[in-house]
Amino acid sequence: MSPPAIIAPSILSADFAALGQACSDTIDQGASWLHIDIMDGHFVPNMTFGAPVVTKIRPHVKRPTTAHGVGTFDCHMMIAEPKKWVKDFQKAGCDLYCFHYEAAISSTAAENPADQSESKTSPKEMIRYVHEQRMLAGIAIKPDTPVDVLWDILDNPTQEEVPDMVLVMTVHPGFGGQKFMASELPKVTALRQRYPNLHIEVDGGLSEATIDQAADAGANVIVAGSAVFGAKDPADVMAKLRDAVEKRR
Repeated sequence: MSPPAIIAPSILSADFAALGQACSDTIDQGASWLHIDIMDGHFVPNMTFGAPVVTKIRPHVKRPTTAHGVGTFDCHMMIAEPKKWVKDFQKAGCDLYCFHYEAAISSTAAENPADQSESKTSPKEMIRYVHEQRMLAGIAIKPDTPVDVLWDILDNPTQEEVPDMVLVMTVHPGFGGQKFMASELPKVTALRQRYPNLHIEVDGGLSEATIDQAADAGANVIVAGSAVFGAKDPADVMAKLRDAVEKRR
């Protein structure tokens, strides 16, 4: 049996004028996690917000009492230098630091925003470093990245270097409201077949209209932005998303 359904609404679609209350309300309405999209204008063309905003909304949502528990802040780091920001986001209240594979293979080993380094980091080094900072580690792949780049990482016998979650993007990262890319679901299926107990997240274009496809493929962590925050009844939408996943476990 695959892991339980986790519904992680993306606060990029929330009311920024009342963000703390929106976060609290969404958890009360049935969300498992909150998905927090961090964009730097370099790795992706858009910019969102940084650690200070995470710090401000953290008091509005109780910290999870167990790994992957309710209240997890799932920070999706669409940034060019992911290692530089690990400590800042840990201090801000991040529980799961999900960096991009594509950034980890081309960025530096610098550990602070102001630092410079001639050394390079790697996905395995990033995962170990995130774990050392007492957070869960996630690794994300863009639509243009083949899923088999993850096999060596997921098959690693060194547990400290194995991610706690894989995120398969079902849109090109950088902007909300894009059309769901069903073409990415074979990656999810391949991951689920090889790793039955892995938390597999999908992000981009998820709604009541597309959830069945994602659930059939094997995703259990569902990111939905406008489908939740734009709904007349967010609790009902989240319940339907959860039910679709649970039926297929």
